[in-house]
Amino acid sequence: MKNQIYTDKAPAAIGPYSQGISANGLVFVSGQIPVDPKTGSFPDGDISAMAEQSILNLEAVLHESGCTLADVVKTTVFLKDINDFAAMNEVYAKHFPQPCPARSAVQVAALPKGAPLEIEAIAVKK
Repeated sequence: MKNQIYTDKAPAAIGPYSQGISANGLVFVSGQIPVDPKTGSFPDGDISAMAEQSILNLEAVLHESGCTLADVVKTTVFLKDINDFAAMNEVYAKHFPQPCPARSAVQVAALPKGAPLEIEAIAVKK
């Protein structure tokens, strides 16, 4: 059985998908772009500020499911510019506790709303 996860503390889905789905003890969080759910806009600042907002959005969906970043086992980071990897990685490292989840990071041609990055996650419910 799968259950939809929704919170107003993360951006609403901008298409036919859910912010997250839980099923069989797993939580799948859709890719989170750096939209501030209060303003509907990207935060001011560089890629670090954008990564921070994306991770806060991930945390909000995880929290709604009863999970935290410590429960995440896999992430995928989509970057519009792979040269932003090091700055994103610094922010990422501050949020994910050891042992860090498995991760892939790739450069993509474009992301929704012109976002510079998007982060998705899979977590295990305890």
